[in-house]
Amino acid sequence: MRGLKDKVVIVSGGATLIGAAIARAFVAEGARVTIADIDTRGGGALASELGECSRFIATDVSRDVDIDACVAATLKAFGRIDCLVNVAAAYIDNGPDSPRGDWEKAFAINVFGAAMFLRACRPHMKDGGAVVNFGSTSAGVAQAGRWTYPATKAAVLQLTRSAALDLAADGIRVNAVSPGWTWSGILDQISGGDRDKVNAVAKPFHMLGRIGDPAEVADAVLFLCSDHARFITGTNLAVDGGYAALGPEQALSPITELMS
Repeated sequence: MRGLKDKVVIVSGGATLIGAAIARAFVAEGARVTIADIDTRGGGALASELGECSRFIATDVSRDVDIDACVAATLKAFGRIDCLVNVAAAYIDNGPDSPRGDWEKAFAINVFGAAMFLRACRPHMKDGGAVVNFGSTSAGVAQAGRWTYPATKAAVLQLTRSAALDLAADGIRVNAVSPGWTWSGILDQISGGDRDKVNAVAKPFHMLGRIGDPAEVADAVLFLCSDHARFITGTNLAVDGGYAALGPEQALSPITELMS
């Protein structure tokens, strides 16, 4: 990817499967990365793996003091901030039974965390800065028993559009990616680590017939941060194996059935 070498990137949620793939991909392109996460064990191990071009900063994105400390530590270590990738998210969703506390926590992490990280980074991002927020296919469709998570992701997409407009004059591009089902901590947890089972369940509503890999999402994030995407801002890039384009008929052919 053109234009990523020597850039400094903060990846919130960087110790997760998807976040870690993004951190690794940036380092492979010659960038320096701050891994911001509450997972001290996973974040520390990843930073050790990536070496001197990375730092792990324990960060709870629902706490502004943690965000400010992460930004300060990144500036001290690397001297600049070029890109921000807001991966950190919480899946807290009991649908119609979600109490106020769950709504508040979901928005505090998924939406307010992204907004406050951008607010803290903005003064230090030079012309050519790039931000990638994480939406979701859940943001645009109704899903049974899921209220809080889709609502937060829809808010993130609107935040992306608004920020892109207001920060364009600063030379900062703001985009989002919306993954479909991707091998992640939550899918690992609820499936008992059975990726084949997840693929089987997800197959009918992904055109490509499988879930995504963290590295495939990372490729899209790097593209949006690179010079190849220098005229792209305010957009939402679906990295979803065709999920969003597939309608209720899925891959079936009801017209053929009617004609039979």
